[in-house]
Amino acid sequence: MLFVVIGKAKAGSSGKERIARRVSWEYPAGMRKVAEYWPLSTEAAVIAVAEADNAASIMRAIVDWDDVFDLTVMPAMMAEQGLELAKQMQAGSST
Repeated sequence: MLFVVIGKAKAGSSGKERIARRVSWEYPAGMRKVAEYWPLSTEAAVIAVAEADNAASIMRAIVDWDDVFDLTVMPAMMAEQGLELAKQMQAGSST
């Protein structure tokens, strides 16, 4: 399953500290990075898109970072998948 994770830096954590930690950190087993962005924003310090086999993988990643980020995790799908699902739903509602 695909997830979008948005991390807002917590007060008291420094960018240098977070970057140094990220250099050595790896996504947990069962979780694969699709994309990771570091926006120049005060609203979000990191946006990651990842696939996970189960919720435990996501929870491990959250535990690794929840001391320096307020994390929001959302299930997601690619636009192509959403469009295909929408077509199927429309076809099903017309019968």
